[in-house]
Amino acid sequence: MTGRIDTTFANAKKAGRGTLGVFITAGDPDAATTSALLDALVGAGVDFIELGMPFSDPMADGPAIQAASLRALKGGMTLAGTLEIAADFRKRHPDTPLILMGYYNPIYIYGNDRFIADALAAGVDGLIIVDLPPEEDTELCLPAKDAGLKFIRLVTPTSNETRLPAILAEASGFVYYVSVLGITGTKSAEGNTISDAYQRIRAQTDLPIVAGFGIRTPAQAAEAARLTDGAVVGSAVVDIIANNLTDTPQNSMKDDIVQKVATFVGELATAIRK
Repeated sequence: MTGRIDTTFANAKKAGRGTLGVFITAGDPDAATTSALLDALVGAGVDFIELGMPFSDPMADGPAIQAASLRALKGGMTLAGTLEIAADFRKRHPDTPLILMGYYNPIYIYGNDRFIADALAAGVDGLIIVDLPPEEDTELCLPAKDAGLKFIRLVTPTSNETRLPAILAEASGFVYYVSVLGITGTKSAEGNTISDAYQRIRAQTDLPIVAGFGIRTPAQAAEAARLTDGAVVGSAVVDIIANNLTDTPQNSMKDDIVQKVATFVGELATAIRK
């Protein structure tokens, strides 16, 4: 079944360019600002958005996204609240793919069947669940795919040719290549390693392949999108939010955050489209 993710990658390929994905955490610093940020991302030219589901122990994430999750949880954000943000976003933006990214524990507590149904009702297109390996596909991957959600897999530099077929067997939407060893936002990706990994993964799947974890600048995003089918930027955007927070939040401060994020993401989009 063709959906928003498939259409987005097909359109970018037709235009002869890679895609741009951006990650933010739901509820950081609050729900209203998240909604404004999502609108700004679309306006700045993103191709797809990854909306983080806050979790208290985000093991794959570096200090920036860990702090974002904690800010969101402290502010009262929940998985139900994240789905509400997604549903409101979909009413305003019918075409931009929205992917929920996070960890399995909150979904398990919420209830798998309820989560899948509510995610679909909210207009979510796909899931990236960092800590669910292929051996646990019956938990969420297969039911989600059967219901119509894409299930996006992470491939790391240590995913060898023996492991890759298991990772890719039930992957859908696209493949997310983790372009550095370790956690998000702590190292920079290198073009030669991304290129080598792309060829290695491409030999085993026809799905689009995007690179993330270590892409922080417009130049890095442009290089990654040239070498693969797209680039994802997360920690650099989350840092802009964190660096512009104050102890006494004001509407003007939130407007400033949204504008600064929009400006940076616009620079990323422009670099990729060149």
